[in-house]
Amino acid sequence: WLRRTTHYLFIVVVAVNSTLLTINAGDYIFYTDWAWTSSVVFSISQSTMLVVGAVYYMLFTGVPGTATYYATIMTIYTWVAKGAWFALGYPYDFIVVPVWIPSAMLLDLSYWATRRNKHAAILIGGTLVGMSLPVFNMINLLLVKDPLEMAFKYPRPTLPPYMTPIEPQVGKFYNSPVALGAGAGAVLSVPIAALGAKLNTW
Repeated sequence: WLRRTTHYLFIVVVAVNSTLLTINAGDYIFYTDWAWTSSVVFSISQSTMLVVGAVYYMLFTGVPGTATYYATIMTIYTWVAKGAWFALGYPYDFIVVPVWIPSAMLLDLSYWATRRNKHAAILIGGTLVGMSLPVFNMINLLLVKDPLEMAFKYPRPTLPPYMTPIEPQVGKFYNSPVALGAGAGAVLSVPIAALGAKLNTW
């Protein structure tokens, strides 16, 4: 019983450590007020740490399916954080819960299909995670109702000043003579250049 208890305790410790690795790899939550800007950084850091943590976890358990379990833990973490922000008065869509589970399932599938070959799991599974995680999360972010309005209405108090969104003066800019002149010049420059080139050939 001592050996079995130690084994299960070790699995729990590895799961917690792997989760902490992923959280500390970057912003593990898509906040609406900065989601699109952090999408690339999130995709790189989270796909990398999902593979590192999940493979680390799988090698100690040796069981396909542990990556999906690990991604489920991460999802629960994020839902708890989403609930905390919602309780503070922020709208429901202020936090978008990232999609880890399908990518982790692909990693588990590659580990199982290659007969628990850790090198194949890292290479094939890592490639599948790296390609799928950004796609799933891009679709996820597209489902947000109005991220710009939410970003300007509900900026995070934890954001440093240089990251706080500034509402663009769209109407003022497009009504200005400078903007109209710049736009007209850009549009007319192409046919004028083409006409000049034609005259030059003559």
